[in-house]
Amino acid sequence: MMNIAIIEDEPVVADDLELSITQLISEPVTVVQLHSVKEAVSYFAGGNGVDLIFSDIQLGDGLSFEIFAAIPIDVPVIFCTAYDEYALDAFKANGIDYILKPFTTQTLQQALERYGQLKKVFQTPQPPQYEVLMELLTKKETTKPSSVLVYHQDKIIPIKLDDIALIHLSNEVSHLLTFSGKVFYPNKNLDELEKTCGSYFFRANRQFLISRKAIIDVSSFFSRKLSLNLNITFSERIVVSKGKASQFLAWLAKA
Repeated sequence: MMNIAIIEDEPVVADDLELSITQLISEPVTVVQLHSVKEAVSYFAGGNGVDLIFSDIQLGDGLSFEIFAAIPIDVPVIFCTAYDEYALDAFKANGIDYILKPFTTQTLQQALERYGQLKKVFQTPQPPQYEVLMELLTKKETTKPSSVLVYHQDKIIPIKLDDIALIHLSNEVSHLLTFSGKVFYPNKNLDELEKTCGSYFFRANRQFLISRKAIIDVSSFFSRKLSLNLNITFSERIVVSKGKASQFLAWLAKA
Protein backbone atom coordinates (compact mmCIF):
# COMPACT_ATOMS: atom_id res chain seq x y z
CA MET A 1 0.00 0.00 0.00
CA MET A 2 1.36 3.41 -1.03
CA ASN A 3 0.39 6.51 0.97
CA ILE A 4 0.39 9.87 -0.83
CA ALA A 5 -0.38 13.40 0.38
CA ILE A 6 -1.58 16.11 -2.02
CA ILE A 7 -1.04 19.70 -0.79
CA GLU A 8 -3.16 21.92 -3.05
CA ASP A 9 -5.47 24.84 -2.19
CA GLU A 10 -7.77 24.42 -5.20
CA PRO A 11 -10.03 21.37 -4.54
CA VAL A 12 -10.84 20.82 -8.23
CA VAL A 13 -7.14 20.66 -9.12
CA ALA A 14 -6.49 18.38 -6.13
CA ASP A 15 -9.29 16.01 -7.18
CA ASP A 16 -7.97 15.90 -10.76
CA LEU A 17 -4.45 15.20 -9.52
CA GLU A 18 -5.65 12.45 -7.17
CA LEU A 19 -7.59 10.75 -9.96
CA SER A 20 -4.62 10.90 -12.34
CA ILE A 21 -2.21 9.52 -9.71
CA THR A 22 -4.44 6.59 -8.76
CA GLN A 23 -4.83 5.70 -12.43
CA LEU A 24 -1.07 5.74 -13.04
CA ILE A 25 0.02 3.70 -9.99
CA SER A 26 -0.63 -0.03 -10.26
CA GLU A 27 -0.44 -0.83 -6.52
CA PRO A 28 -3.15 0.11 -3.98
CA VAL A 29 -2.95 3.81 -3.07
CA THR A 30 -4.41 5.93 -0.28
CA VAL A 31 -4.47 9.69 -0.82
CA VAL A 32 -5.00 12.50 1.67
CA GLN A 33 -5.69 16.05 0.47
CA LEU A 34 -4.37 19.01 2.48
CA HIS A 35 -5.57 22.44 1.36
CA SER A 36 -3.44 24.92 3.34
CA VAL A 37 -0.14 25.41 5.13
CA LYS A 38 -1.95 25.28 8.47
CA GLU A 39 -3.79 22.04 7.65
CA ALA A 40 -0.62 20.36 6.36
CA VAL A 41 1.46 21.35 9.40
CA SER A 42 -1.27 20.02 11.70
CA TYR A 43 -1.49 16.76 9.75
CA PHE A 44 2.24 16.00 9.74
CA ALA A 45 2.70 17.21 13.32
CA GLY A 46 0.19 14.54 14.32
CA GLY A 47 2.65 11.84 13.30
CA ASN A 48 0.91 10.92 10.06
CA GLY A 49 3.40 9.47 7.61
CA VAL A 50 3.27 9.19 3.83
CA ASP A 51 5.53 7.72 1.15
CA LEU A 52 5.31 10.62 -1.31
CA ILE A 53 4.02 14.20 -1.35
CA PHE A 54 2.62 16.16 -4.31
CA SER A 55 2.61 19.83 -3.37
CA ASP A 56 1.64 23.16 -4.88
CA ILE A 57 3.95 26.00 -3.81
CA GLN A 58 1.72 29.06 -3.52
CA LEU A 59 -1.13 28.22 -1.15
CA GLY A 60 -3.87 30.49 0.15
CA ASP A 61 -2.14 31.06 3.49
CA GLY A 62 1.51 31.03 2.41
CA LEU A 63 4.17 29.02 0.62
CA SER A 64 4.35 25.25 1.07
CA PHE A 65 8.05 25.64 2.01
CA GLU A 66 6.75 26.91 5.37
CA ILE A 67 5.38 23.40 6.00
CA PHE A 68 8.76 21.74 5.47
CA ALA A 69 10.49 24.39 7.58
CA ALA A 70 8.06 23.84 10.47
CA ILE A 71 7.92 20.03 10.43
CA PRO A 72 10.84 17.65 9.74
CA ILE A 73 9.70 15.68 6.69
CA ASP A 74 12.07 13.14 5.17
CA VAL A 75 9.92 11.85 2.30
CA PRO A 76 10.32 12.97 -1.33
CA VAL A 77 8.21 15.82 -2.68
CA ILE A 78 7.00 16.42 -6.24
CA PHE A 79 6.09 20.09 -6.63
CA CYS A 80 3.21 21.03 -8.96
CA THR A 81 3.02 24.75 -9.66
CA ALA A 82 2.32 27.37 -12.31
CA TYR A 83 5.67 29.11 -11.76
CA ASP A 84 9.30 28.09 -12.07
CA GLU A 85 10.99 30.79 -9.98
CA TYR A 86 10.95 28.53 -6.90
CA ALA A 87 12.81 25.62 -8.52
CA LEU A 88 15.97 25.94 -6.40
CA ASP A 89 14.02 26.22 -3.14
CA ALA A 90 11.94 23.20 -4.18
CA PHE A 91 14.98 20.96 -4.52
CA LYS A 92 16.20 22.14 -1.11
CA ALA A 93 12.89 20.95 0.39
CA ASN A 94 13.18 17.25 -0.52
CA GLY A 95 11.98 18.04 -4.04
CA ILE A 96 12.66 15.31 -6.60
CA ASP A 97 10.69 16.84 -9.47
CA TYR A 98 9.04 20.09 -10.48
CA ILE A 99 5.90 19.88 -12.64
CA LEU A 100 4.54 23.05 -14.21
CA LYS A 101 0.77 23.43 -14.41
CA PRO A 102 -1.31 22.52 -16.25
CA PHE A 103 0.12 19.04 -15.69
CA THR A 104 -0.43 16.18 -18.12
CA THR A 105 -0.56 12.42 -17.75
CA GLN A 106 2.88 12.26 -19.37
CA THR A 107 4.52 14.70 -16.92
CA LEU A 108 2.95 12.90 -13.95
CA GLN A 109 4.12 9.55 -15.30
CA GLN A 110 7.65 10.88 -15.70
CA ALA A 111 7.63 12.25 -12.14
CA LEU A 112 6.45 8.92 -10.71
CA GLU A 113 9.11 7.09 -12.72
CA ARG A 114 11.76 9.42 -11.27
CA TYR A 115 10.42 8.67 -7.79
CA GLY A 116 10.75 4.95 -8.52
CA GLN A 117 14.32 5.38 -9.78
CA LEU A 118 15.40 7.41 -6.75
CA LYS A 119 13.71 4.94 -4.41
CA LYS A 120 15.83 2.15 -5.88
CA VAL A 121 19.00 4.22 -5.44
CA PHE A 122 18.34 4.72 -1.73
CA GLN A 123 17.27 1.11 -1.16
CA THR A 124 20.57 -0.34 -2.40
CA PRO A 125 22.87 -1.64 0.37
CA GLN A 126 25.84 0.09 -1.24
CA PRO A 127 26.50 3.81 -0.71
CA PRO A 128 24.41 5.95 -3.12
CA GLN A 129 26.03 6.79 -6.43
CA TYR A 130 25.77 10.55 -6.33
CA GLU A 131 26.65 10.96 -10.00
CA VAL A 132 23.56 8.89 -10.90
CA LEU A 133 21.48 10.81 -8.37
CA MET A 134 22.46 14.19 -9.81
CA GLU A 135 21.76 12.95 -13.33
CA LEU A 136 18.24 11.94 -12.30
CA LEU A 137 17.59 15.28 -10.62
CA THR A 138 18.89 17.44 -13.46
CA LYS A 139 17.62 15.38 -16.39
CA LYS A 140 14.31 17.18 -16.68
CA GLU A 141 14.48 20.55 -18.44
CA THR A 142 12.58 23.44 -16.91
CA THR A 143 9.93 24.69 -19.33
CA LYS A 144 7.64 27.67 -19.24
CA PRO A 145 3.88 27.13 -18.97
CA SER A 146 2.13 27.11 -22.34
CA SER A 147 -1.31 27.93 -20.93
CA VAL A 148 -3.16 30.02 -18.36
CA LEU A 149 -5.74 28.30 -16.14
CA VAL A 150 -9.15 30.00 -16.07
CA TYR A 151 -12.48 29.33 -14.43
CA HIS A 152 -15.30 28.56 -16.86
CA GLN A 153 -18.68 27.60 -15.40
CA ASP A 154 -17.86 24.82 -12.92
CA LYS A 155 -14.55 23.80 -14.52
CA ILE A 156 -10.94 24.93 -14.69
CA ILE A 157 -9.65 24.95 -18.27
CA PRO A 158 -6.30 25.87 -19.87
CA ILE A 159 -6.16 28.69 -22.42
CA LYS A 160 -3.07 28.52 -24.64
CA LEU A 161 -0.81 31.58 -24.54
CA ASP A 162 -0.95 31.74 -28.35
CA ASP A 163 -4.72 32.27 -28.12
CA ILE A 164 -4.53 35.16 -25.63
CA ALA A 165 -4.63 38.71 -27.03
CA LEU A 166 -4.49 40.60 -23.74
CA ILE A 167 -5.23 40.40 -20.04
CA HIS A 168 -6.58 43.44 -18.25
CA LEU A 169 -7.68 44.45 -14.79
CA SER A 170 -11.21 45.79 -14.34
CA ASN A 171 -12.78 46.39 -10.92
CA GLU A 172 -9.79 44.53 -9.43
CA VAL A 173 -10.69 41.38 -11.41
CA SER A 174 -8.42 39.91 -14.10
CA HIS A 175 -10.11 39.55 -17.50
CA LEU A 176 -8.51 37.43 -20.23
CA LEU A 177 -9.46 38.22 -23.84
CA THR A 178 -8.72 35.75 -26.63
CA PHE A 179 -8.17 36.56 -30.29
CA SER A 180 -11.56 34.99 -31.00
CA GLY A 181 -13.22 37.54 -28.70
CA LYS A 182 -13.96 35.26 -25.74
CA VAL A 183 -13.52 36.55 -22.18
CA PHE A 184 -12.37 34.37 -19.27
CA TYR A 185 -11.47 35.06 -15.64
CA PRO A 186 -8.14 33.72 -14.33
CA ASN A 187 -7.96 33.32 -10.57
CA LYS A 188 -4.66 35.25 -10.49
CA ASN A 189 -3.67 38.88 -10.27
CA LEU A 190 -1.77 40.63 -13.06
CA ASP A 191 1.60 40.28 -11.31
CA GLU A 192 1.18 36.49 -11.16
CA LEU A 193 -0.08 36.30 -14.74
CA GLU A 194 2.87 38.39 -15.95
CA LYS A 195 5.23 35.72 -14.59
CA THR A 196 3.20 32.94 -16.23
CA CYS A 197 2.95 34.59 -19.65
CA GLY A 198 6.66 35.26 -19.94
CA SER A 199 8.51 37.50 -22.38
CA TYR A 200 5.98 37.12 -25.21
CA PHE A 201 3.68 39.48 -23.26
CA PHE A 202 4.40 43.03 -22.07
CA ARG A 203 3.02 44.79 -19.00
CA ALA A 204 2.02 48.08 -20.64
CA ASN A 205 0.80 49.64 -17.39
CA ARG A 206 -0.85 48.69 -14.12
CA GLN A 207 -3.97 47.43 -15.89
CA PHE A 208 -2.81 45.76 -19.12
CA LEU A 209 -0.74 42.77 -20.17
CA ILE A 210 -0.54 42.58 -23.96
CA SER A 211 0.52 39.88 -26.42
CA ARG A 212 3.00 40.78 -29.15
CA LYS A 213 0.68 39.08 -31.67
CA ALA A 214 -2.09 41.57 -30.88
CA ILE A 215 -0.08 44.68 -31.83
CA ILE A 216 -0.30 46.16 -35.34
CA ASP A 217 1.73 49.31 -34.68
CA VAL A 218 2.39 52.03 -32.12
CA SER A 219 1.60 55.74 -32.10
CA SER A 220 3.07 58.58 -30.07
CA PHE A 221 0.78 59.82 -27.33
CA PHE A 222 0.82 62.70 -24.83
CA SER A 223 3.78 63.13 -22.46
CA ARG A 224 6.04 60.66 -24.24
CA LYS A 225 3.57 57.82 -23.85
CA LEU A 226 2.78 55.26 -26.55
CA SER A 227 -0.66 54.25 -27.83
CA LEU A 228 -1.09 50.70 -29.13
CA ASN A 229 -3.05 49.88 -32.28
CA LEU A 230 -4.41 46.35 -32.06
CA ASN A 231 -5.69 43.73 -34.49
CA ILE A 232 -8.62 42.92 -32.19
CA THR A 233 -11.73 44.83 -31.21
CA PHE A 234 -11.27 46.42 -27.81
CA SER A 235 -13.17 49.42 -26.48
CA GLU A 236 -10.39 51.01 -24.41
CA ARG A 237 -7.20 52.71 -25.59
CA ILE A 238 -4.13 50.91 -24.30
CA VAL A 239 -1.28 53.26 -23.45
CA VAL A 240 2.27 52.37 -22.50
CA SER A 241 3.33 54.60 -19.64
CA LYS A 242 6.26 56.93 -20.40
CA GLY A 243 8.51 55.19 -17.91
CA LYS A 244 8.15 51.97 -19.90
CA ALA A 245 8.24 53.37 -23.44
CA SER A 246 11.89 52.58 -24.25
CA GLN A 247 11.63 49.15 -22.62
CA PHE A 248 8.49 48.44 -24.66
CA LEU A 249 10.11 49.44 -27.97
CA ALA A 250 13.12 47.21 -27.22
CA TRP A 251 10.73 44.34 -26.47
CA LEU A 252 8.72 44.97 -29.64
CA ALA A 253 11.90 44.98 -31.74
CA LYS A 254 12.54 41.36 -30.78
CA ALA A 255 9.45 40.22 -32.66
